[in-house]
Amino acid sequence: MTHFDDLGYARPDTGREARLGLPEVVYGPGKTVEQVIGVVRSLLAGNDGPVLVTRITPEDAAEVVAAVEGGGYDPVARLLVWRPAPPRDFRVVVASAGTSDWPVAAEAAAVATAIGLPVRELRDVGVAGVHRLLAETETLAAADVVIAVAGMEGALPSVIGGLVGCPVIAVPTSVGYGAVFEGVTPLLAMLSSCAAGVVVVNIDSGFGAAIAAHRMALRAAQRVAR
Repeated sequence: MTHFDDLGYARPDTGREARLGLPEVVYGPGKTVEQVIGVVRSLLAGNDGPVLVTRITPEDAAEVVAAVEGGGYDPVARLLVWRPAPPRDFRVVVASAGTSDWPVAAEAAAVATAIGLPVRELRDVGVAGVHRLLAETETLAAADVVIAVAGMEGALPSVIGGLVGCPVIAVPTSVGYGAVFEGVTPLLAMLSSCAAGVVVVNIDSGFGAAIAAHRMALRAAQRVAR
């Protein structure tokens, strides 16, 4: 049985929702507006869950929404969403080190919210003023997963990893001066964290962190259902 829709220019994976619990997510850059519209329509018809387009510009998003009704756009997260999922019992905290890290954190928060994960945002809680983070220890302790977003030296996930027992997903950003090397320095720092068990996604990948949290939530829900 075919589980994809052959559009000629793309083959939307209409079977992904059955396998992974979410429809395929559309990466916006590099696609024409017409291609995005075609893929979105295919995924809406072939699935029941939320349909997302990531990293799409405001101009392209406006054209897509005009052609496919029901979409909502977050300009900070650069995210288009149709049929957002209802909230589940799985608490996500998205903590960003600095204000400049927020666009990446916003993508993580918006994607997580769209796929049904309730989000609490902690902004500007970096280690240069660690008392700002320590003031939120109760919020961190109540989380089922923490997404920690940081550039510069990438220290935030290590500090959070030493405070909480839940999974910590680290997101390095390309924010910082020359020696940050467009995010490579915080990436390596997070991979080398002395807080055992911190996991790391790609540079600037708020989307990747949110989907990792979804996988954790999905497995937790499956265990409860058993």
